[in-house]
Amino acid sequence: MTAPNIRFARSQGASARFGIARWDITPGLEVSVKNWGATDRWFARGVHRPLTGTALAIAPLDPEGQPLVLLSLDLGWWRGARADVDWMLGALRAALSLPAESIIIHITHTHAGPFLDREAPPEADPETVRSYMDRLQSLCIEGAQAAVRDLRPGSLLSAVGSCGLAANRDLPDPTGADRYLTGFCPHAAADDTLVVARIFDEAKRTRATLVNYACHPTTLGWENDLLSPDFPGAMREVVESATSAPCLFLQGASGELAPPCQYSGDPSLADRHGRVLGYAAMALLENLADGAGDLVFDGCKESGAPLALWTSVPGRLPETVAALRKPVELELKPDLPTVAQLQSQLEEGPTGFAHERLIRKLRVRASVGDGATSREHIWLWQIGALFLVAVPFEAYSDLQREIRAYADGNPVLVLNLSNGNQGYLPPAQLYEKNIYTVWQTPFAKGSLEALISAVRHHVADRRSFALLRHPSITFKSSGPVR
Repeated sequence: MTAPNIRFARSQGASARFGIARWDITPGLEVSVKNWGATDRWFARGVHRPLTGTALAIAPLDPEGQPLVLLSLDLGWWRGARADVDWMLGALRAALSLPAESIIIHITHTHAGPFLDREAPPEADPETVRSYMDRLQSLCIEGAQAAVRDLRPGSLLSAVGSCGLAANRDLPDPTGADRYLTGFCPHAAADDTLVVARIFDEAKRTRATLVNYACHPTTLGWENDLLSPDFPGAMREVVESATSAPCLFLQGASGELAPPCQYSGDPSLADRHGRVLGYAAMALLENLADGAGDLVFDGCKESGAPLALWTSVPGRLPETVAALRKPVELELKPDLPTVAQLQSQLEEGPTGFAHERLIRKLRVRASVGDGATSREHIWLWQIGALFLVAVPFEAYSDLQREIRAYADGNPVLVLNLSNGNQGYLPPAQLYEKNIYTVWQTPFAKGSLEALISAVRHHVADRRSFALLRHPSITFKSSGPVR
């Protein structure tokens, strides 16, 4: 009897050209590292692990095709918000001759990294901060250019699993006070989704890996006095020692997610957390190590049981590489203080954590402006069957859960803190609570839900994403796509 033609795809991915580059971005100890309002320490005394920058270039197989460039940097957040990241993006676009939709600067969000603000206060020694940021810009341009020069044909395969490192960190105050604390909440669920990808050359040798996971790198707190990438450092060490290839960590929608044990001064805890994530990632990446081709049913072998035979054959990988950058208008809180009002409060001379909170409010308000709304942007990339959604916020994990449910089985990388840092996006139901992420954000209730709706709209609109035509890729829709 002839075996029926049954084919099963073991993984989803893409055929394209890929290029990779890695470089060191560790600052000198003269560059300020004050990232916690609970500390008076402005400078580190040493380095736990080097901070790195990694660039991944992705281009169609057509040698004339324009590349996409993704940079993953071991940094915390842009304190100058829009101004500083626009300064960095503008230099990259000019150097690479690429449009705005084709470049993403993603930061991993370590809280043990350098102070990123070209208008740093006197205590931070602003000249050394500016000098470091100038050097960082040059290094990123050189790294991105190196990745583009390294472009060559290959394949990308992805897998989806889970990791138990992250926990919910929105804790109702156990003392009974009418507020939430930012720390481990044992009775709330956490999104544990882990998405990985493995990039091969034409000889099936691993060239790079991607690890997308949502968890705040806040293992190291105010007592730590070392520069560190936090847990992504040890995670990369685990993956890179097994694959002999650079690994990009991509911070997911982690607004309410962090390790249960955090705020430590012990760098060995960050390493332990990194190994937890690294081993979980390797469990998925190992399943892709042989190229994870399709399985074709090859008949039956009679034995003690009738045995189904499957033969591995090369997979059919889509070749689409496409990008969108789309605006989304978000409402601002109606009672948000103006820049002038915040500057006046700052002149009153608050100290300690009160000063730190006020500085953050001022930076964010200056970034979004004094209007009633703020025009922000989202980035959507298609790489074969894989989708990447990048946002300039610290969105809650609702963002990635909703988008992945909507993607109808296609793997989706969701990235916070990409091309900006405009503030938190908590879900609407939290806006009635006394919680840090709500009083920190400039955005009004419903903004996270508006962002999710905007992403869905642009993904579903095949006219705006003209290259979304591979027949194996479908999306749920509330109505027909016209």
